[in-house]
Amino acid sequence: QVQLVESGGGLVQAGGSLRLSCVASGRTSNSYAKAWFRQAPGKEREFVAGITWNGGTTAYANSVKGRFTISIDNAKNTVYLQMNSLKPADTAVYYCAVSWYSNQVVRSSAEFGSWGQGTQVTVSS
Repeated sequence: QVQLVESGGGLVQAGGSLRLSCVASGRTSNSYAKAWFRQAPGKEREFVAGITWNGGTTAYANSVKGRFTISIDNAKNTVYLQMNSLKPADTAVYYCAVSWYSNQVVRSSAEFGSWGQGTQVTVSS
């Protein structure tokens, strides 16, 4: 069983930055690809960014490409999401997740077996 705890959310003005962190615990948590998803009120949960277990491959949603960066530090069991040039449309609860795969980034939430509790990001205009 993998447990995930996110932090770093908050209120920021448009154009600002935040860095989200997700600490994973569990015997094999470092062996699997991870991702960030988000869910805005009234909308479905959507893929934001993903990374393979060793950080060798990353992928991003078109809406965040060039503004967000996902990274991983397996020594700290932590995955990060650096968010720059934030927009009001980025407002959502952000979740980290661990997939069933190691060496590929998947985008469907059905491919993820463990989820954090979420952290709120609010971007004001």
